[in-house]
Amino acid sequence: MQFLFRDHLLDTDRRELSREQVPIAVEPQVFDLVVHLMQNRDRVVSKDELIDKIWHGRSVSESTLTSRINAARKAVGDSGASQALIRTIARKGFRFVGDVEAKDGAIAPETGHAAWAHRPMLALPERPAIAVLPFSNMSGEAGQDYFSDGISEDIITALSKLRWFFVIARNSSFVYKGRAVHIREVARELGVRYVVEGSVRRSGERVRISAQLNDVSTGSHLWAERYDRELADIFAVQDEITEAIVAAIEPQLYAAESFRAQQKPPGSLDAWDLVMRALSHYWRSTREDNAAAQGLLEKAVAIDPAYGKALGLLATSHIFGAHMGWADMAATVPIAERAALAAVEADREDAWAHHGLAYTYLFRRRFDDALAEFELALQLNPNFAMAHAFHGVTLCYAGRWQDGDEAARRALRLSPRDPLAAVYSGVAAYARFIGRDYDGAVQLARESMRRRGDFVGAHRVLTAAAGMSGDLALAASALEGLRRAQPEVSLAWITRELPMLRDEDRAHYLEGLRRAGLT
Repeated sequence: MQFLFRDHLLDTDRRELSREQVPIAVEPQVFDLVVHLMQNRDRVVSKDELIDKIWHGRSVSESTLTSRINAARKAVGDSGASQALIRTIARKGFRFVGDVEAKDGAIAPETGHAAWAHRPMLALPERPAIAVLPFSNMSGEAGQDYFSDGISEDIITALSKLRWFFVIARNSSFVYKGRAVHIREVARELGVRYVVEGSVRRSGERVRISAQLNDVSTGSHLWAERYDRELADIFAVQDEITEAIVAAIEPQLYAAESFRAQQKPPGSLDAWDLVMRALSHYWRSTREDNAAAQGLLEKAVAIDPAYGKALGLLATSHIFGAHMGWADMAATVPIAERAALAAVEADREDAWAHHGLAYTYLFRRRFDDALAEFELALQLNPNFAMAHAFHGVTLCYAGRWQDGDEAARRALRLSPRDPLAAVYSGVAAYARFIGRDYDGAVQLARESMRRRGDFVGAHRVLTAAAGMSGDLALAASALEGLRRAQPEVSLAWITRELPMLRDEDRAHYLEGLRRAGLT
Protein backbone atom coordinates (compact mmCIF):
# COMPACT_ATOMS: atom_id res chain seq x y z
CA MET A 1 0.00 0.00 0.00
CA GLN A 2 1.20 3.51 -0.84
CA PHE A 3 0.02 6.75 0.75
CA LEU A 4 0.65 10.09 -0.96
CA PHE A 5 0.30 13.28 1.07
CA ARG A 6 1.68 16.73 0.39
CA ASP A 7 5.00 15.98 -1.36
CA HIS A 8 5.59 12.73 0.57
CA LEU A 9 5.21 9.07 -0.38
CA LEU A 10 4.81 6.36 2.27
CA ASP A 11 5.27 2.83 0.89
CA THR A 12 4.28 0.19 3.46
CA ASP A 13 5.45 -2.76 1.33
CA ARG A 14 8.97 -1.37 0.95
CA ARG A 15 8.86 0.32 4.38
CA GLU A 16 10.09 3.56 2.84
CA LEU A 17 9.16 7.18 3.43
CA SER A 18 10.35 9.73 0.90
CA ARG A 19 9.83 13.38 0.05
CA GLU A 20 10.14 14.40 -3.59
CA GLN A 21 11.89 11.03 -4.18
CA VAL A 22 14.46 11.76 -1.44
CA PRO A 23 14.52 8.95 1.16
CA ILE A 24 13.83 9.99 4.75
CA ALA A 25 15.52 7.95 7.48
CA VAL A 26 12.88 6.87 10.00
CA GLU A 27 13.23 4.67 13.08
CA PRO A 28 11.17 1.44 12.69
CA GLN A 29 8.79 2.23 15.57
CA VAL A 30 8.24 5.75 14.25
CA PHE A 31 7.51 4.34 10.79
CA ASP A 32 4.98 1.90 12.25
CA LEU A 33 3.37 4.70 14.24
CA VAL A 34 2.93 6.86 11.12
CA VAL A 35 1.49 3.92 9.19
CA HIS A 36 -1.03 3.11 11.93
CA LEU A 37 -2.19 6.72 12.22
CA MET A 38 -2.49 6.99 8.44
CA GLN A 39 -4.39 3.72 8.07
CA ASN A 40 -6.84 4.89 10.76
CA ARG A 41 -7.03 8.55 9.74
CA ASP A 42 -10.84 8.45 9.83
CA ARG A 43 -10.81 8.44 13.64
CA VAL A 44 -8.88 9.34 16.77
CA VAL A 45 -6.32 6.71 17.80
CA SER A 46 -5.97 6.43 21.57
CA LYS A 47 -2.66 6.20 23.41
CA ASP A 48 -3.60 2.72 24.64
CA GLU A 49 -4.21 1.57 21.07
CA LEU A 50 -0.82 2.90 19.94
CA ILE A 51 0.91 1.14 22.82
CA ASP A 52 -0.92 -2.08 21.96
CA LYS A 53 -0.11 -1.90 18.23
CA ILE A 54 3.40 -0.42 18.28
CA TRP A 55 4.76 -1.69 21.59
CA HIS A 56 2.58 -4.82 21.74
CA GLY A 57 1.13 -3.88 25.11
CA ARG A 58 4.47 -3.42 26.90
CA SER A 59 4.75 -0.74 29.55
CA VAL A 60 5.73 2.53 27.87
CA SER A 61 6.43 5.84 29.59
CA GLU A 62 4.69 9.06 28.62
CA SER A 63 8.03 10.56 27.58
CA THR A 64 8.75 7.68 25.19
CA LEU A 65 5.36 8.02 23.51
CA THR A 66 5.80 11.80 23.24
CA SER A 67 9.27 11.33 21.76
CA ARG A 68 7.92 8.96 19.10
CA ILE A 69 5.03 11.30 18.21
CA ASN A 70 7.48 14.20 17.86
CA ALA A 71 9.74 12.06 15.65
CA ALA A 72 6.75 11.05 13.52
CA ARG A 73 5.79 14.69 13.03
CA LYS A 74 9.34 15.58 12.06
CA ALA A 75 9.46 12.71 9.55
CA VAL A 76 6.32 13.89 7.73
CA GLY A 77 7.23 17.58 7.81
CA ASP A 78 4.97 18.55 10.71
CA SER A 79 5.63 20.00 14.16
CA GLY A 80 4.02 20.06 17.58
CA ALA A 81 3.27 23.75 17.13
CA SER A 82 1.42 23.53 13.80
CA GLN A 83 0.00 19.96 14.03
CA ALA A 84 -1.01 20.26 10.37
CA LEU A 85 -0.78 16.48 9.81
CA ILE A 86 -0.65 14.71 13.18
CA ARG A 87 -3.00 16.38 15.64
CA THR A 88 -3.17 15.77 19.38
CA ILE A 89 -6.76 15.45 20.58
CA ALA A 90 -6.75 16.39 24.28
CA ARG A 91 -7.42 13.45 26.63
CA LYS A 92 -8.35 11.23 23.66
CA GLY A 93 -5.30 10.53 21.51
CA PHE A 94 -3.99 11.40 18.07
CA ARG A 95 -5.30 11.65 14.53
CA PHE A 96 -3.71 12.04 11.09
CA VAL A 97 -5.64 14.96 9.57
CA GLY A 98 -3.76 15.58 6.31
CA ASP A 99 -5.17 14.90 2.85
CA VAL A 100 -4.07 11.43 1.74
CA GLU A 101 -4.29 9.55 -1.55
CA ALA A 102 -4.03 5.79 -1.04
CA LYS A 103 -2.99 3.35 -3.77
CA ASP A 104 -2.89 -0.44 -3.68
CA GLY A 105 0.33 -2.11 -4.92
CA ALA A 106 3.69 -0.62 -5.75
CA ILE A 107 4.32 1.74 -8.62
CA ALA A 108 6.41 -0.13 -11.18
CA PRO A 109 9.92 1.30 -11.37
CA GLU A 110 10.96 3.08 -14.54
CA THR A 111 13.53 1.25 -16.58
CA GLY A 112 16.03 2.25 -19.19
CA HIS A 113 18.52 5.08 -19.32
CA ALA A 114 15.96 7.67 -20.45
CA ALA A 115 13.91 7.18 -17.33
CA TRP A 116 16.88 7.78 -15.04
CA ALA A 117 18.22 10.68 -17.08
CA HIS A 118 15.28 12.87 -16.07
CA ARG A 119 15.51 12.11 -12.38
CA PRO A 120 17.14 14.70 -10.12
CA MET A 121 20.13 13.93 -7.96
CA LEU A 122 18.89 12.60 -4.62
CA ALA A 123 20.15 14.15 -1.42
CA LEU A 124 21.73 11.85 1.15
CA PRO A 125 19.31 10.84 3.93
CA GLU A 126 20.02 11.73 7.55
CA ARG A 127 21.50 8.28 8.20
CA PRO A 128 24.13 6.56 6.05
CA ALA A 129 22.57 4.98 2.99
CA ILE A 130 23.89 1.96 1.11
CA ALA A 131 22.98 0.31 -2.17
CA VAL A 132 23.84 -3.26 -3.15
CA LEU A 133 24.17 -3.59 -6.91
CA PRO A 134 23.26 -6.87 -8.59
CA PHE A 135 26.40 -8.99 -8.66
CA SER A 136 27.72 -9.57 -12.17
CA ASN A 137 27.40 -13.07 -13.57
CA MET A 138 30.85 -13.73 -15.07
CA SER A 139 30.12 -17.36 -15.89
CA GLY A 140 29.00 -16.65 -19.44
CA GLU A 141 25.70 -18.48 -18.91
CA ALA A 142 22.50 -16.48 -18.48
CA GLY A 143 21.02 -19.46 -16.66
CA GLN A 144 23.40 -18.78 -13.78
CA ASP A 145 21.89 -15.33 -13.10
CA TYR A 146 19.71 -16.80 -10.36
CA PHE A 147 22.78 -17.48 -8.23
CA SER A 148 24.40 -14.03 -8.59
CA ASP A 149 21.02 -12.34 -8.13
CA GLY A 150 20.36 -14.47 -5.07
CA ILE A 151 23.63 -13.38 -3.45
CA SER A 152 22.76 -9.72 -4.01
CA GLU A 153 19.21 -10.08 -2.72
CA ASP A 154 20.36 -11.94 0.40
CA ILE A 155 22.91 -9.23 1.16
CA ILE A 156 20.22 -6.56 0.85
CA THR A 157 17.96 -8.51 3.21
CA ALA A 158 20.74 -9.12 5.75
CA LEU A 159 21.96 -5.51 5.70
CA SER A 160 18.41 -4.33 6.30
CA LYS A 161 18.48 -6.14 9.65
CA LEU A 162 21.27 -3.87 10.88
CA ARG A 163 18.73 -1.02 11.27
CA TRP A 164 21.52 1.52 11.69
CA PHE A 165 21.64 2.08 7.93
CA PHE A 166 19.22 3.06 5.19
CA VAL A 167 19.36 0.20 2.67
CA ILE A 168 18.03 0.83 -0.82
CA ALA A 169 15.31 -1.65 -1.77
CA ARG A 170 15.98 -4.39 -4.31
CA ASN A 171 13.66 -2.95 -6.96
CA SER A 172 15.68 0.27 -7.07
CA SER A 173 19.19 -1.16 -7.08
CA PHE A 174 18.33 -3.92 -9.59
CA VAL A 175 17.45 -1.29 -12.19
CA TYR A 176 21.20 -1.29 -12.90
CA LYS A 177 21.35 -5.00 -13.71
CA GLY A 178 23.24 -5.55 -16.96
CA ARG A 179 24.13 -1.87 -17.34
CA ALA A 180 27.65 -0.44 -17.38
CA VAL A 181 27.18 2.43 -14.94
CA HIS A 182 29.83 4.16 -12.84
CA ILE A 183 29.16 3.85 -9.12
CA ARG A 184 29.23 7.65 -8.80
CA GLU A 185 26.19 7.80 -11.07
CA VAL A 186 24.50 5.08 -9.01
CA ALA A 187 25.18 7.00 -5.80
CA ARG A 188 23.92 10.23 -7.35
CA GLU A 189 20.70 8.70 -8.63
CA LEU A 190 19.89 6.64 -5.53
CA GLY A 191 21.10 9.15 -2.96
CA VAL A 192 23.59 6.85 -1.21
CA ARG A 193 27.08 7.20 0.17
CA TYR A 194 28.08 3.53 0.10
CA VAL A 195 27.83 1.01 -2.72
CA VAL A 196 28.44 -2.76 -2.58
CA GLU A 197 29.30 -4.42 -5.87
CA GLY A 198 30.68 -7.78 -6.86
CA SER A 199 30.85 -10.63 -9.30
CA VAL A 200 30.20 -14.37 -9.44
CA ARG A 201 32.22 -16.73 -11.61
CA ARG A 202 31.20 -20.38 -11.70
CA SER A 203 33.26 -23.12 -13.30
CA GLY A 204 32.03 -26.68 -12.95
CA GLU A 205 31.50 -27.36 -9.27
CA ARG A 206 33.52 -24.38 -8.05
CA VAL A 207 32.47 -20.79 -7.62
CA ARG A 208 34.50 -17.62 -7.04
CA ILE A 209 32.67 -14.62 -5.54
CA SER A 210 34.33 -11.20 -5.30
CA ALA A 211 32.81 -8.29 -3.39
CA GLN A 212 33.84 -4.79 -2.41
CA LEU A 213 32.45 -1.91 -0.39
CA ASN A 214 32.97 1.60 -1.80
CA ASP A 215 32.67 4.99 -0.17
CA VAL A 216 31.56 6.99 -3.19
CA SER A 217 31.98 10.36 -1.50
CA THR A 218 35.73 9.81 -1.16
CA GLY A 219 36.22 7.41 -4.07
CA SER A 220 37.86 4.87 -1.74
CA HIS A 221 37.47 1.11 -1.39
CA LEU A 222 36.71 0.40 2.27
CA TRP A 223 36.84 -3.37 1.99
CA ALA A 224 37.28 -6.08 -0.62
CA GLU A 225 37.40 -9.86 -0.42
CA ARG A 226 37.32 -12.94 -2.63
CA TYR A 227 35.69 -16.26 -1.75
CA ASP A 228 36.38 -19.60 -3.46
CA ARG A 229 34.00 -22.44 -2.65
CA GLU A 230 32.98 -25.92 -3.75
CA LEU A 231 29.32 -26.08 -4.79
CA ALA A 232 28.30 -29.28 -3.03
CA ASP A 233 25.23 -27.45 -1.69
CA ILE A 234 24.58 -24.28 -3.68
CA PHE A 235 22.18 -22.77 -1.17
CA ALA A 236 24.48 -23.45 1.77
CA VAL A 237 27.29 -21.71 -0.11
CA GLN A 238 24.99 -18.78 -0.87
CA ASP A 239 24.11 -18.44 2.84
CA GLU A 240 27.73 -18.77 3.93
CA ILE A 241 29.01 -16.14 1.51
CA THR A 242 26.17 -13.75 2.36
CA GLU A 243 26.83 -13.88 6.09
CA ALA A 244 30.59 -13.49 5.56
CA ILE A 245 30.11 -10.41 3.37
CA VAL A 246 27.55 -8.74 5.65
CA ALA A 247 29.54 -9.41 8.84
CA ALA A 248 32.64 -7.94 7.20
CA ILE A 249 30.83 -4.89 5.85
CA GLU A 250 29.13 -3.86 9.11
CA PRO A 251 32.23 -2.77 11.11
CA GLN A 252 33.70 -1.13 8.00
CA LEU A 253 30.60 1.04 7.70
CA TYR A 254 30.81 2.03 11.36
CA ALA A 255 34.51 2.84 10.98
CA ALA A 256 33.84 4.99 7.90
CA GLU A 257 31.02 6.85 9.65
CA SER A 258 33.21 7.32 12.73
CA PHE A 259 35.97 8.83 10.60
CA ARG A 260 33.42 11.13 8.95
CA ALA A 261 32.14 12.25 12.35
CA GLN A 262 35.71 13.03 13.46
CA GLN A 263 35.98 15.58 10.65
CA LYS A 264 32.92 17.55 11.77
CA PRO A 265 33.15 20.60 14.07
CA PRO A 266 32.00 19.68 17.62
CA GLY A 267 29.08 22.12 17.50
CA SER A 268 27.57 20.43 14.43
CA LEU A 269 27.39 16.88 15.80
CA ASP A 270 23.98 15.20 16.01
CA ALA A 271 23.13 12.08 18.02
CA TRP A 272 24.24 9.75 15.20
CA ASP A 273 27.63 11.48 14.92
CA LEU A 274 28.13 11.21 18.67
CA VAL A 275 27.36 7.46 18.64
CA MET A 276 29.80 6.92 15.78
CA ARG A 277 32.52 8.82 17.65
CA ALA A 278 31.72 6.79 20.76
CA LEU A 279 32.11 3.53 18.82
CA SER A 280 35.62 4.48 17.72
CA HIS A 281 36.58 4.92 21.40
CA TYR A 282 34.77 1.81 22.60
CA TRP A 283 36.64 -0.36 20.09
CA ARG A 284 40.00 0.62 21.60
CA SER A 285 39.10 -1.24 24.82
CA THR A 286 41.05 1.02 27.20
CA ARG A 287 39.93 2.68 30.43
CA GLU A 288 40.34 6.18 28.99
CA ASP A 289 38.58 5.38 25.72
CA ASN A 290 35.72 3.62 27.46
CA ALA A 291 35.14 6.71 29.61
CA ALA A 292 35.29 8.91 26.51
CA ALA A 293 32.72 6.68 24.78
CA GLN A 294 30.34 6.98 27.74
CA GLY A 295 30.62 10.77 27.71
CA LEU A 296 29.74 10.93 24.00
CA LEU A 297 26.86 8.48 24.40
CA GLU A 298 25.42 10.50 27.28
CA LYS A 299 25.46 13.58 25.02
CA ALA A 300 23.66 11.59 22.32
CA VAL A 301 20.98 10.51 24.81
CA ALA A 302 20.62 14.12 25.99
CA ILE A 303 19.82 15.09 22.39
CA ASP A 304 17.43 12.14 21.93
CA PRO A 305 16.36 10.51 25.24
CA ALA A 306 14.71 7.60 23.39
CA TYR A 307 17.67 6.81 21.11
CA GLY A 308 17.80 3.02 21.45
CA LYS A 309 21.17 2.61 19.73
CA ALA A 310 22.92 5.09 22.02
CA LEU A 311 21.28 3.61 25.12
CA GLY A 312 22.17 0.03 24.16
CA LEU A 313 25.82 0.87 23.53
CA LEU A 314 25.92 2.97 26.74
CA ALA A 315 24.77 -0.03 28.77
CA THR A 316 27.36 -2.25 27.10
CA SER A 317 30.12 0.30 27.71
CA HIS A 318 29.27 0.62 31.41
CA ILE A 319 29.27 -3.15 32.00
CA PHE A 320 32.42 -3.65 29.92
CA GLY A 321 34.23 -1.06 32.05
CA ALA A 322 33.24 -2.84 35.27
CA HIS A 323 34.08 -6.24 33.72
CA MET A 324 37.59 -4.95 32.98
CA GLY A 325 37.95 -3.66 36.56
CA TRP A 326 37.81 0.04 35.70
CA ALA A 327 34.62 0.78 37.62
CA ASP A 328 32.79 -0.47 40.70
CA MET A 329 30.50 -3.28 39.64
CA ALA A 330 27.85 -2.76 42.32
CA ALA A 331 27.44 0.89 41.37
CA THR A 332 27.66 0.27 37.62
CA VAL A 333 25.09 -2.49 37.11
CA PRO A 334 22.01 -0.40 38.06
CA ILE A 335 23.15 2.41 35.73
CA ALA A 336 23.69 -0.01 32.86
CA GLU A 337 20.39 -1.80 33.52
CA ARG A 338 18.42 1.47 33.34
CA ALA A 339 20.04 2.33 30.02
CA ALA A 340 19.51 -1.18 28.62
CA LEU A 341 15.85 -1.35 29.60
CA ALA A 342 15.29 2.11 28.09
CA ALA A 343 17.03 0.94 24.90
CA VAL A 344 14.74 -2.08 24.53
CA GLU A 345 11.70 0.06 25.32
CA ALA A 346 12.75 2.54 22.64
CA ASP A 347 13.26 -0.13 19.97
CA ARG A 348 12.60 -3.77 20.76
CA GLU A 349 13.80 -4.76 17.27
CA ASP A 350 17.32 -3.32 17.75
CA ALA A 351 19.91 -6.06 18.30
CA TRP A 352 22.27 -3.63 20.06
CA ALA A 353 19.58 -2.83 22.65
CA HIS A 354 19.10 -6.51 23.50
CA HIS A 355 22.88 -7.00 23.55
CA GLY A 356 23.20 -4.30 26.23
CA LEU A 357 20.44 -5.86 28.32
CA ALA A 358 21.91 -9.37 27.95
CA TYR A 359 25.37 -8.22 29.07
CA THR A 360 23.83 -6.44 32.06
CA TYR A 361 21.80 -9.49 33.06
CA LEU A 362 25.01 -11.55 33.07
CA PHE A 363 26.39 -9.41 35.89
CA ARG A 364 23.07 -9.59 37.68
CA ARG A 365 23.78 -13.35 37.69
CA ARG A 366 20.54 -13.82 35.74
CA PHE A 367 22.13 -16.37 33.40
CA ASP A 368 18.96 -17.66 31.74
CA ASP A 369 17.74 -14.13 31.04
CA ALA A 370 21.15 -13.10 29.71
CA LEU A 371 21.30 -16.06 27.33
CA ALA A 372 17.72 -15.44 26.17
CA GLU A 373 18.49 -11.78 25.40
CA PHE A 374 21.64 -12.70 23.47
CA GLU A 375 19.68 -15.25 21.48
CA LEU A 376 17.08 -12.60 20.66
CA ALA A 377 19.79 -10.16 19.56
CA LEU A 378 21.19 -12.82 17.24
CA GLN A 379 17.75 -13.64 15.85
CA LEU A 380 17.39 -9.96 14.96
CA ASN A 381 20.88 -9.83 13.41
CA PRO A 382 22.46 -13.27 12.86
CA ASN A 383 25.68 -11.64 11.58
CA PHE A 384 26.27 -9.53 14.73
CA ALA A 385 29.82 -10.63 15.51
CA MET A 386 30.07 -8.76 18.82
CA ALA A 387 26.89 -10.41 20.10
CA HIS A 388 28.24 -13.85 19.15
CA ALA A 389 31.41 -13.17 21.18
CA PHE A 390 29.68 -11.79 24.28
CA HIS A 391 27.16 -14.62 24.03
CA GLY A 392 30.23 -16.85 24.09
CA VAL A 393 31.64 -15.40 27.31
CA THR A 394 28.19 -15.73 28.92
CA LEU A 395 28.05 -19.39 27.91
CA CYS A 396 31.51 -19.87 29.42
CA TYR A 397 30.49 -18.23 32.70
CA ALA A 398 27.40 -20.46 32.69
CA GLY A 399 29.62 -23.55 32.49
CA ARG A 400 29.04 -24.32 28.80
CA TRP A 401 32.59 -23.72 27.59
CA GLN A 402 32.29 -25.81 24.40
CA ASP A 403 29.33 -23.70 23.25
CA GLY A 404 31.18 -20.56 24.34
CA ASP A 405 34.24 -21.58 22.33
CA GLU A 406 32.07 -22.17 19.26
CA ALA A 407 30.36 -18.77 19.63
CA ALA A 408 33.67 -16.92 19.97
CA ARG A 409 35.16 -18.69 16.97
CA ARG A 410 32.04 -17.88 14.97
CA ALA A 411 32.56 -14.20 15.78
CA LEU A 412 36.14 -14.46 14.50
CA ARG A 413 35.04 -16.28 11.35
CA LEU A 414 32.31 -13.76 10.64
CA SER A 415 34.47 -10.68 11.18
CA PRO A 416 38.19 -11.49 11.29
CA ARG A 417 39.16 -7.83 10.74
CA ASP A 418 36.70 -6.52 13.28
CA PRO A 419 37.95 -3.70 15.56
CA LEU A 420 36.91 -5.92 18.49
CA ALA A 421 38.65 -9.05 17.20
CA ALA A 422 41.01 -8.85 20.20
CA VAL A 423 38.02 -9.32 22.51
CA TYR A 424 36.75 -12.23 20.42
CA SER A 425 40.15 -13.96 20.67
CA GLY A 426 40.17 -13.30 24.41
CA VAL A 427 36.81 -15.01 24.82
CA ALA A 428 38.05 -18.00 22.83
CA ALA A 429 41.14 -18.10 25.06
CA TYR A 430 38.98 -18.18 28.19
CA ALA A 431 36.91 -21.03 26.73
CA ARG A 432 40.06 -23.06 26.06
CA PHE A 433 41.24 -22.41 29.62
CA ILE A 434 38.00 -23.78 31.10
CA GLY A 435 38.44 -26.81 28.84
CA ARG A 436 41.96 -27.39 30.30
CA ASP A 437 43.62 -26.62 26.95
CA TYR A 438 46.26 -24.34 28.44
CA ASP A 439 48.47 -24.21 25.34
CA GLY A 440 45.46 -23.19 23.26
CA ALA A 441 44.49 -20.58 25.84
CA VAL A 442 48.00 -19.11 25.84
CA GLN A 443 48.09 -18.99 22.04
CA LEU A 444 44.71 -17.26 21.75
CA ALA A 445 45.45 -14.84 24.61
CA ARG A 446 48.68 -13.85 22.88
CA GLU A 447 46.78 -13.37 19.62
CA SER A 448 44.34 -11.13 21.47
CA MET A 449 47.19 -9.07 22.95
CA ARG A 450 48.87 -8.83 19.58
CA ARG A 451 45.76 -7.00 18.39
CA ARG A 452 45.22 -5.00 21.61
CA GLY A 453 48.20 -5.12 23.93
CA ASP A 454 46.28 -3.60 26.84
CA PHE A 455 43.14 -5.75 26.70
CA VAL A 456 42.62 -6.76 30.34
CA GLY A 457 40.65 -9.94 29.64
CA ALA A 458 43.50 -11.45 27.63
CA HIS A 459 46.02 -10.60 30.35
CA ARG A 460 43.90 -12.38 32.95
CA VAL A 461 43.52 -15.55 30.85
CA LEU A 462 47.20 -15.61 29.87
CA THR A 463 48.22 -15.35 33.52
CA ALA A 464 45.87 -18.13 34.66
CA ALA A 465 46.81 -20.43 31.77
CA ALA A 466 50.54 -19.88 32.34
CA GLY A 467 50.05 -20.64 36.04
CA MET A 468 48.27 -23.91 35.33
CA SER A 469 50.77 -24.97 32.67
CA GLY A 470 53.67 -24.61 35.11
CA ASP A 471 55.63 -22.22 32.89
CA LEU A 472 57.00 -20.05 35.71
CA ALA A 473 58.79 -17.57 33.47
CA LEU A 474 55.70 -16.97 31.37
CA ALA A 475 53.52 -16.80 34.49
CA ALA A 476 55.74 -14.11 36.05
CA SER A 477 55.79 -12.08 32.84
CA ALA A 478 52.02 -12.46 32.35
CA LEU A 479 51.28 -11.40 35.93
CA GLU A 480 53.44 -8.30 35.51
CA GLY A 481 51.46 -7.40 32.38
CA LEU A 482 48.15 -8.06 34.14
CA ARG A 483 49.06 -5.75 37.02
CA ARG A 484 49.91 -3.00 34.56
CA ALA A 485 46.59 -3.46 32.76
CA GLN A 486 44.50 -3.85 35.94
CA PRO A 487 46.45 -2.55 38.94
CA GLU A 488 43.68 -3.33 41.46
CA VAL A 489 43.29 -6.98 40.41
CA SER A 490 43.32 -9.58 43.20
CA LEU A 491 41.97 -13.03 43.94
CA ALA A 492 39.29 -11.38 46.06
CA TRP A 493 38.25 -9.17 43.13
CA ILE A 494 38.01 -12.19 40.80
CA THR A 495 35.94 -14.09 43.38
CA ARG A 496 33.60 -11.17 44.00
CA GLU A 497 33.12 -9.67 40.52
CA LEU A 498 33.30 -12.35 37.82
CA PRO A 499 29.92 -14.13 37.47
CA MET A 500 30.91 -17.79 37.29
CA LEU A 501 27.96 -20.12 37.81
CA ARG A 502 29.95 -23.24 38.73
CA ASP A 503 32.14 -23.31 41.83
CA GLU A 504 34.63 -25.63 40.11
CA ASP A 505 35.18 -23.11 37.29
CA ARG A 506 35.85 -20.32 39.78
CA ALA A 507 38.22 -22.51 41.81
CA HIS A 508 40.05 -23.54 38.63
CA TYR A 509 40.52 -19.92 37.49
CA LEU A 510 41.65 -18.79 40.95
CA GLU A 511 44.12 -21.67 41.17
CA GLY A 512 45.76 -20.68 37.88
CA LEU A 513 46.09 -17.06 38.99
CA ARG A 514 47.34 -18.15 42.44
CA ARG A 515 50.03 -20.38 40.90
CA ALA A 516 51.12 -17.42 38.78
CA GLY A 517 51.63 -15.38 41.96
CA LEU A 518 48.43 -13.32 42.26
CA THR A 519 47.25 -12.81 45.84
